[in-house]
Amino acid sequence: MDLIPAPTHLREWDRHAWTFELTAASLIGADGGAVGVSRWLRGVLSAATGFPLDACTAERSAQTANSITLAFDERLRAEHGREAYRIDVDVYGARLTGGGRPGLFYAAQTLRQLLGPRAFRRAPVPGEPWKVQSVTVQDAPRFGWRGVLLDVSRHFLPKADVLRFVDQLAAHKLNVLHLHLTDDQGWRIEIERYPGLTAVGAWRERSMVGFRAGGRRDDRPHGGYYTKDDLREIVAYAAERHITVVPEIDLPGHAQAAIAAYPELGNTDVVDTTTLGVWTDWGVNPNVLNVSERTLRFFEGVLEEVLEVFPSEFVHLGGDECPKDQWRASAAAQARIEELGLADEDELQSWFIRHFDGWLAERGRRLIGWDEILEGGLAPGAAVSSWRGYAGGVAAAEAGHDVVMCPEQYVYLDHRQAPGEDEPVPVGWVRSLEDVYRFEPVPADLAPAAAARVLGAQANLWTEFMDDARDVDYRAFPRLAAFAEVVWSALPADPAARDFADFERRMAAHYPRLDALGVEYRRPGGPLPWQRRPGVLGRPVDGRPPER
Repeated sequence: MDLIPAPTHLREWDRHAWTFELTAASLIGADGGAVGVSRWLRGVLSAATGFPLDACTAERSAQTANSITLAFDERLRAEHGREAYRIDVDVYGARLTGGGRPGLFYAAQTLRQLLGPRAFRRAPVPGEPWKVQSVTVQDAPRFGWRGVLLDVSRHFLPKADVLRFVDQLAAHKLNVLHLHLTDDQGWRIEIERYPGLTAVGAWRERSMVGFRAGGRRDDRPHGGYYTKDDLREIVAYAAERHITVVPEIDLPGHAQAAIAAYPELGNTDVVDTTTLGVWTDWGVNPNVLNVSERTLRFFEGVLEEVLEVFPSEFVHLGGDECPKDQWRASAAAQARIEELGLADEDELQSWFIRHFDGWLAERGRRLIGWDEILEGGLAPGAAVSSWRGYAGGVAAAEAGHDVVMCPEQYVYLDHRQAPGEDEPVPVGWVRSLEDVYRFEPVPADLAPAAAARVLGAQANLWTEFMDDARDVDYRAFPRLAAFAEVVWSALPADPAARDFADFERRMAAHYPRLDALGVEYRRPGGPLPWQRRPGVLGRPVDGRPPER
């Protein structure tokens, strides 16, 4: 029973004497709050098996042979939380219990794995009977934030591909989708009061291919955006799978798409912003928002509409890679610094972020941003996504702020998975499957009180070099399976003590599940022919790539 992620406790009983078989006569029973999970489980298993799997009460299913019963367990919740679950499978049936609806859903996902790879298909295919040997599984996650960032700004992914990605996260018990919706290269969320953000900001004339040193452009227009109803659908679809969608609206840097649509948002006393289009390069852009009251009101209006769509506690406001050159040259920005009694441009950015931290707090939400928001003073209620290694996260946690660890050296999954000419466009360090498996979110020297501030971790998929869902699949998997185990399972805190050989063994059973899901993952032996990208310029031999 090669489960991914590994459960806390698994005990197999006598495989010959005790076997559960799902048949056309099987029922799926649930009462009250468990009915929603029962509906999801019935949908996926009915599709895969072709069996009706009629819904019924928990009492009836418990009395019917070869049936599945879903229920809550208050003691499990009290001891291990809402995401904890237990599965008991024997000749009489399968009983799934959860500390809450999330735990019950994770129990259903585990049962799906126990039923074999065919359980991940959308229609029946021939195979052996649907049997599961008797087993007891008891499990609960290590972290409450088990996230993945999907960048839909650099390359737009259609809604159907996002929903498909949500299913992939759910299958691995990941529970946060950080949706990077705006950047220099594209604005992807409909804002009704500012239609130019999508009419202009969602489209660019062309895209850079590879790194800047190569000087290549594809000369294909690229763009797209999600309507509010598209995003409401994504949020609801994710919520049914117990995934929270956290939106990111990047400011005050990474904002050229917004400035292209509304030039008055830029530093007009320094740059002729009317000539700016949506950016066609990758990297750090010098064009940043101005710090006027008008700009504050503009983005308050944006965020009002964002909050209408996304019910998440956290709203990500970026705050990273904001060059200060335009503010240094801008008389208006310098006047603002003097007016506010700030020391420098770093404090100006901090003031900008703190404004929106307070604005969100007044509405019952919390700001989270990249670790640059520490520069110039951290907003009191803000949480930090620590991407430039661990240092920012450690500093924030020690100062009493919540932290999500996502250091680029370990969990930036746009980075290449192996050295060699066959890998797709390389980014950053080589980060193999084993490297990700040995990622530890909590630094060993972090004091217990500060360590408790680590909400969890997040893997990031930046899509400069991923222009469709197949590329996203290849970069994400199988490394996302390793990441899922890191943030869910009770692995040794010492990365060197982790049993990677056992993980590889279990992955051999997991690859057929990914096949059944239709995931175009990187094969253990290397890229398939369609995934090879010969002639890509700027390929490094060792270390980091050329400047983008």
